[in-house]
Amino acid sequence: MDLRRAALVAAGAVFLLDRLTKAFIESRVAPWETIVVIPGFFHIVHTRNPGAAFSLLASADPGWRSVLLVGLSVLAVVLLAVLLWRSPQPAGLSHWALALMLGGALGNLFDRLIRGEVTDFLEFYLGRFRWPAFNIADSAISLGAALIVLDLWRSHASKREA
Repeated sequence: MDLRRAALVAAGAVFLLDRLTKAFIESRVAPWETIVVIPGFFHIVHTRNPGAAFSLLASADPGWRSVLLVGLSVLAVVLLAVLLWRSPQPAGLSHWALALMLGGALGNLFDRLIRGEVTDFLEFYLGRFRWPAFNIADSAISLGAALIVLDLWRSHASKREA
């Protein structure tokens, strides 16, 4: 299997893991129910986010909010797929980062198309500092973005040394 196809399989695996975890939470945890996993640090909480990251636009008019967020999600999926398919071989860290981001974008797009909102369930906090709830798709997107930054930094550092 060539690396492009392997990356598409990786994106599909992220999408599948995201769907399976969301389906599990939706079927077994009541909305807003909280399950303490690690006291003082980690909870599972079934939430729904009609907005973007950190609930941006959550209180906006549902009609245009849905069109905007689905449109941006479709644009992101197409852009990531094109970048992934056109990336040179052999694949570097950025190639796998794009695969993670594509799988995550597909997972959240699926939720927006089916429900008009995204299921979130992972909640981390320390004392009074709480990170907004998120999901596997969000994690893959964030990890992918961090890997791209790392790859760019490494590439820039190696060019400086040369």
